Amino acid sequence: MQFGNKDTQVRGCGACHLPTGTGHDESAYVAGLPVRYFTQQMADWKKGDRKYGGTMVAMAKVITDAEIKASAEYFASVKPRPWIKVVEADTIPKSYIAQGNKRLTHPAGGMEPMGNRIIEIPVDEETVLYRDPSSGFIAYVPKGSIAKGEALVKTGGGGKTTPCGACHGINLKGLADWPGIAGRHPNYIVRQLWNTQNGDRAGNSAALMKQVVDKLTNDDMLAIAAYVASQTP
Repeated sequence: MQFGNKDTQVRGCGACHLPTGTGHDESAYVAGLPVRYFTQQMADWKKGDRKYGGTMVAMAKVITDAEIKASAEYFASVKPRPWIKVVEADTIPKSYIAQGNKRLTHPAGGMEPMGNRIIEIPVDEETVLYRDPSSGFIAYVPKGSIAKGEALVKTGGGGKTTPCGACHGINLKGLADWPGIAGRHPNYIVRQLWNTQNGDRAGNSAALMKQVVDKLTNDDMLAIAAYVASQTP
């Protein structure tokens, strides 16, 4: 994963995903991903089946198979660890978008209504801004969303979707070549569900998810993400 040649535009993976693979809210949590799944995702980026993420789109055009293999094997060897604390709330600290597209607590302080959204902010802002992998995130979610998400994840919500454990394992920590999703950034999870539903994420693995997400509303996606993120990776 230690690649970073300015001539090829291939960056070291740890620059965004951190050496621990826990990532930030704008990037994926890749620690412990199966080699085959990781490799397939890179192939999807190369083919244009995954469209969003400017850095990944650019790197996919020039990264070699050997670099992909080395990165996949490294992150597969990294043990996932708790990184996100999910908190249900009616009111939350005011926040704003700062450098690096990071949402931070507003320097003026104050509180605001939670609303129907997910707000991820660093536990320690300075640590996160310097991309130090020693401190993670708090994810604020609406009250009741974890229980709603649990019902969708475990039972499919009465036919609305498919129980996630069928592919991702009963504890959501992965099964065979399917990735673990427990303890991942909820904002990232919502983006992937949305992108799969509207066709912005395609490819073989996304095709298998298409029927799973077709009937989900935005509220459903939020709830699923809140529950999944609250679980131990």
